[in-house]
Formats: sequence, structure tokens, C-alpha cells
Amino acid sequence: MLADPRVVRVTGDQTAGVHRRTEDGDAEDRPGDYRREPVREAYCWSNLTSGNGARALWLLLLPFMVANLAHWMRPPAPGRTRTVRAYGVLVRLVALSLTVVLIAAACEVALDLVAWQCAGTGSCADNRPWLGFMSAGHDGWWSQPGRRLALAALLPAALTGLLWYLSNRTWSAYESQPPLGLPVEETDPESGEGPALRLPGFWYGRRLVARLRAAHTAAGFLTVASAVAAPAARYDHAPGGSAALDVFSWVLAAVLVVVELMVLYVVCSRGRSESRLDEHLDRLTVTALPSAALGSLALSMLYAGWSRPDWSSAGRQLPGDQTFGLIVLVQGALVTGIAVCALLLHRANRTPRTPLFGLGGAAVAMFACALGALLTGGVTQRMADWLDGPAVPGAGPMPGPPVILSWQAAAVPVLVLLLLLLAAVFAVRVWRVRARLIRTVPDGYPGERPDGVRTRRIAGTIARAGLTDDVPAIVGPLALFALVLGAGAVAGAWATDEVPGRACDDTNAVLDGAAQTAQALGSWLVGLAFLTFVAWGRRAYRNPSARRTIGILWDVGTFWPRAAHPFAPPCYAERAVPDLTWRMRTWTQRTGGRLVISGHSQGSVLAAAAVWQLDRKTRRQVALLTYGSPLERLYGRWFPAYFGPGPLLALHGEVRCWRNLWRYTDPIGGPIRLPDEAGPEVDRGALKDPLAYGRTAEHPLPAAILGHGDYQADPVFEQERAGLLARLPDGAGHRLPAQGSAGRSSG
Repeated sequence: MLADPRVVRVTGDQTAGVHRRTEDGDAEDRPGDYRREPVREAYCWSNLTSGNGARALWLLLLPFMVANLAHWMRPPAPGRTRTVRAYGVLVRLVALSLTVVLIAAACEVALDLVAWQCAGTGSCADNRPWLGFMSAGHDGWWSQPGRRLALAALLPAALTGLLWYLSNRTWSAYESQPPLGLPVEETDPESGEGPALRLPGFWYGRRLVARLRAAHTAAGFLTVASAVAAPAARYDHAPGGSAALDVFSWVLAAVLVVVELMVLYVVCSRGRSESRLDEHLDRLTVTALPSAALGSLALSMLYAGWSRPDWSSAGRQLPGDQTFGLIVLVQGALVTGIAVCALLLHRANRTPRTPLFGLGGAAVAMFACALGALLTGGVTQRMADWLDGPAVPGAGPMPGPPVILSWQAAAVPVLVLLLLLLAAVFAVRVWRVRARLIRTVPDGYPGERPDGVRTRRIAGTIARAGLTDDVPAIVGPLALFALVLGAGAVAGAWATDEVPGRACDDTNAVLDGAAQTAQALGSWLVGLAFLTFVAWGRRAYRNPSARRTIGILWDVGTFWPRAAHPFAPPCYAERAVPDLTWRMRTWTQRTGGRLVISGHSQGSVLAAAAVWQLDRKTRRQVALLTYGSPLERLYGRWFPAYFGPGPLLALHGEVRCWRNLWRYTDPIGGPIRLPDEAGPEVDRGALKDPLAYGRTAEHPLPAAILGHGDYQADPVFEQERAGLLARLPDGAGHRLPAQGSAGRSSG
């Protein structure tokens, strides 16, 4: 960014900081040397998203991150406070269900497949020496089913503890650090009196994340406790069971229900507090709720481990079908509720260019649930194949995983087929747009000799870049089909109690063959998806280049604070936005100079967020230069309550001046699209790309099509930056001009 290998860090640390060229390190002490050129600074935050190899493991938290995004995608709603609160509660409940799904999958593997089925089946346990001490055929102390379940419960309990530890560690590094106390105007986004990102507590989620972490940790422990206690209670309720244990099972069930209701209350009772700094921590909730759940788990393990000599697990499953089926139905109902709230909000305040009639958050919440089901099915089915051998679940001596997971897997090929059909439709659309552009591209290079190959390449790049605006037409149908297929999977599993291949044995040959193919193909696709996640994460852990590629995903996904899921990857903007805000404010106070903050791609989003956090006086000393910016094209459309026309128009009116550069060939950046009556124009006309059509003295080879990158290589960049500096008034101090760059994304 600084075009110089010799740099010095001005502020920050190795994780994120502001850098200058070495020769500019003491520029404030030599203002006379910088009368004709700006002092360039670059803010680099890539280590927040891709610097540490452990970041690669965040891929397994992808469903949590996607659920968190759904919280921020609601339509703007001035005056609709109750509907906004209902929307937030429903999203948080979806996030809670994803935690339950993850821990339930771990319970399915450890308790059902390993401890209950394999250890209870002689042929399976005999082939695995590490299970010998638990084998039902050895008649040892651990051979009783309840004791095997209690021992196996340590694995999902440890997974819950690990998630708590990771969340607590990142919370200590991000959310628990108070803001710098910059004086900002109090605004109320729901009354339409200012952008939400300006609120003093927006980048400070200490209290909410702590409460949600306690609730999700407790939910994880309660899921394990229920999985351990339910089989023992079912045995004790049957004729011939112990009366004392039967009574204890009902008491334990009441305890679990009470703690579960406490979890739901904590998740539903309080959302984010942004209009003020909420520094009070609910220590009783944060400490007592996970402790109560952990105590319930200990009681459940003690209860399940009580001696029951006549209890056998051979040839049976744990009641997983009902559990996973109920989770799917609850998730479907919650997503439907989110959709209803979003429609009500959108109808009350229709925002131009909002995709899917405001249903983007509901669609993304549905994708979070689908990702959770994909990872759950991948883990359980691959583990069942490894233990049982045959490719068809339930064909061997073990009953196999819950039937509903096979039905969900059979739905995956249907979704893949739909995706391929949509891809074909959009491929045809790109071809038509490209054919139309081929006739107009040469008009942008008058006097040049036409070149068919060159023209087709430019036209194809522009046509493909335009697909970004058509993403809603893909996301909407896929989310709807995922919702319908999820309900169909539950209905099929509960109606037949058989995997799809066996359920269709008595039907015609075509339907039977389709069911067999969908089941087998879906099983492998689900397993392949999980293995791809693991392989991708392993490669990123070892390879910094691959880690930077994944960092682009985190640039967008972890920009937003953790408002719905505390186990999601942490929000890097809670460090980056205060960094930039502090630097701009202290530099302008020290020097009284002019400042242009420029941002490329995700950097433009950070720049806008940081400018919003400035006080009014400092904002009037700052100009904004954005290029390749997704502020309107992605954030404005998908997050309209925070980057819609209203907030962007307010930003334009609060900074001294703002210019935005974009290209037709850019698949990410685009114009800001402020209304004509907004005042001074923000968008410059689309930049020429490539800069030259054919060979020139400056370009002996055809100039590269730059697309989303290298905006600073265009001469227009220097012109616009100089123009912004000229429009800023001279400061009262050293009158030292400067350009502060918000940098660019990890890619």
C-alpha cells in the first residue's frame, strides 16, 4: 500500500497497526517538507483475520458466523421497536439451536454410535481393542450401558468446555476492552435520528456476549445431560425397573427443565445495548448458569452409571430420530418467524434495492441451519461407516445413525441439482450480456483498431462482474427449497422409520432407484463436505497464503459484533474501528491538519464505520475516498438498517467531502448511488478498465484488466485524492496535509 519496502509502525502492534514509510516517520516535525505532498499512512489489520494459524479452525464455526450475520440483515424499522426485538430474539434462538445441534452431533457419535451401539455389539467391539474394556461381552465394570454412556459423555462435555474457553479467550481480547471514550453524539437509530454505527456502545458487546456465552455453554452441558439420562430413564420407567431410580429420574428431569428454562430466559430477555456503554456484567448469570448445567450433567452421569445388571443396548439406537427431528422443526419455525418479522419491517419502511423483500436475514439463517445439518450429518455418517463398514446405513449389525440424518443427506443432491440449474440459467444470462457488450466495448476506446479476442475478454469480465447483483435470485430459491426439504426429511423419517432407500422398496422401480441414488450420493456428498472443511482448515493452518484467502471470508463475516452467537469467530472491527478512530482524532488534534481516509474494498467499510465514531468537529476535517467499495452494492443492500440509503446519505452530509471510484469490471465494488439532491456528487463515473485497449508505448503488452484491484495504479486516484485535499480547509495548527489509508482486505 505504501509502495516502499522500508516502513515503520507508528501505532498499534504486530496484530494491527498504522505504518508509514521510514522517511516519513517524523513528518510532523518537518511540516515544511510536506507542503506539496501528503504523508501516507497505511492501516493493516490482516493479522486479525488471517495472521494466526488457529484462525483456520474457525471454519468449523462457520454456521455460527452465518447465524450471527442474520442478526444484522434486518430491514430498517423506525418506530417498530417490538418487531425489531422479536426479530433479534428469533435469531438468537436459531443460534442457540445450532449450539445444540453441534453438541447433539458429538453425543450421537460418542454416546450412540461408539458407547451404545458398537460397544454393545460383539462383532464391532471385538475388532476395536480400544473399546474392549467397554464391550458388553466382557462383563466388566464399564460394560453396563449406563456406565458406557457416562464415560462417553466426557467427549461432548469437553467440546462444550472448549467452545467456552475459546469464546472467553476472544471475549477477553475483543469485547471486554472498553472503547476509548471518544465524544460522540447520542443518536437513536430506531427514531431515524442518526446511523446506528455512530452509537457509543455499538463496538462494545461485553455484557451481551458474556450472557450469551453462559447460556450457550449451559445449553451444551444440558444437551449432554439429556442424552445421558434419557436412555436410563426410559429403562427405569419400564415395568421391572427400580422405583427409587424411577423417582430420581423424574426429579432429575425437573431439574433439567428448570435450567433449560433459565437458558431460554437469558437468551430471550436482553439484546444489545448500543445507545450507551453497558459496562455492568451479570456475574451471577455468567457464573451460576453454566455451573448449574454442569452440576446437572454430573447428576445425570451419576444416575446413568448406577448399576443395572439386566440392561442391554444390543441392536437398538438411542432416541436420536426424535431429537434431531424436533430440532429441525424448531429451526424451521424460527426461520419462518424471522421471515414474518422481516416482511413486516420491510413493508413499514421499503428501502430501495433491498433483496428478497427484506428476507435476506431469514434466508441466511436458513443457510446457517443447513450448514449445521451438513456438518452434523457428515460427522455421524462417516463415523458410522467407519464403525459398521457397509455403505448403506443400518445394513450391518449396528442400527446406524438416526434415520432422519439419512433423509437430510438424501436432500443434498436435490439442492445441488437446483444449484446447477440456477448456475445454467445465469450462465446463459452472462452469455447474453457479453454478446450485447461486445458491440459497445470498442466505443470506450475511440481510434483503436478493433480486436475480437480483446473485446470478448473485456465484455466477459464485465458480464461476470454483474452477477453480484443477481445473487438474491440464487439465495432465495435455495433457502426456500432447503426449508421445504428439511420439513420433508422430518416427515419421511417419522412416517416410515426407515432410511429413504428402504422406505421406497415397495414402490415402482424409478422411485426406488432415485431414492437409493439420492441416499448414497447424499451420504457421500455430506461426508465429502465435512472432509473438505477439515482439509481446507488443515491447509490454511499450515499455509499462510491459504490462510489469507480464507481471511477474505472472515473480513466480511467477522466485521459484525457477536450479537447472536457467542461461539462465532470474534469481531475484528471491535479492535480496528477504535484504532482508526483514535488515530484520526489524535492526529487532527495534534497537527490541525487535513486528512483523507481512503479505503479499498472492506477497508472502505472500516473507514466509514470509523468516521461515524468521530465527533462532529473532527469529521469536518476529514475527507473520505473509497474505491472498489461494497458499501452500497453489498452492505447497503444486505444490511439496509446499517448501510442503507439513510445512513450513507447521513455519512455524506457529515464528512467534508467524499469521492467513490468504481469499475464495471469490479465484481465487489460499485457506486454509492446517493440521490441527485444529496449535494456534491460522490460517485465518479466508472473508471476505464483496462486502461488501454491495445498495445501502446506505455503498455507493450495488452494492459491487464484490473477488476477489483490496483485502483491506485489508475491516474484518476491521484487526481481525486489531490482534489479532496484541496477541498478541505487549512487547519489551525501546522497545516500539515495527510492521507490516512484504511487499507485493503486480507486478499
